[in-house]
Amino acid sequence: MTSPQPQPRVPMLSLDEARARGESVGLHESLRELSVFRVLLQHPSLAKNVGTLLMGLLFEGNTLDARLRELIIMRIGWVTGSDYEWTQHWRVALMFEISEAEILAVQQWRESDLLTAADKAVLQATDDVLELGAIATSTWQQVEGHLETHAERVELVMAIGNWRLFSQLLLSLQIPLEEGVESWPPGGEPAPAALDPEFLRR
Repeated sequence: MTSPQPQPRVPMLSLDEARARGESVGLHESLRELSVFRVLLQHPSLAKNVGTLLMGLLFEGNTLDARLRELIIMRIGWVTGSDYEWTQHWRVALMFEISEAEILAVQQWRESDLLTAADKAVLQATDDVLELGAIATSTWQQVEGHLETHAERVELVMAIGNWRLFSQLLLSLQIPLEEGVESWPPGGEPAPAALDPEFLRR
């Protein structure tokens, strides 16, 4: 299903200007042309800091299993109705060999027999943060049974917080998908909890 693309509330830089600003502050080259950073680069130093955290969680010294991270991101994208987050990380999750059925299972993860106990523990942690603002003690005890190191547990909390932040800024700044990227994957549908399109027009 294709969703109408929003008009960003803060103008996106041209590709050339985004590349130049990104280079000037040392933003990773792979991020400079993304719509979200073409907006964030209106504040270059902030964009650099956000990009550093993002690259750290994705590639540089990360300890959390990529499967768990991508399921967390997909759950946040689904629950919050972040078209950009869901669409972009649908492709990333597939690259990490998570099946389409497993990705879609985050929509109703408690009932799924495709997801592991570890998957469900981190998805419960994700839901706790979305609903309560923090991971509940009982959920943390489940997480400790699947994430062996302190580093993994810290990264879990940071990953949930980071992609919750990204959902918030993507929705609040009304960041559109990159040109040529189709909204929502085959088999996907807008989340029931997605923001009413009229909400941001009030």
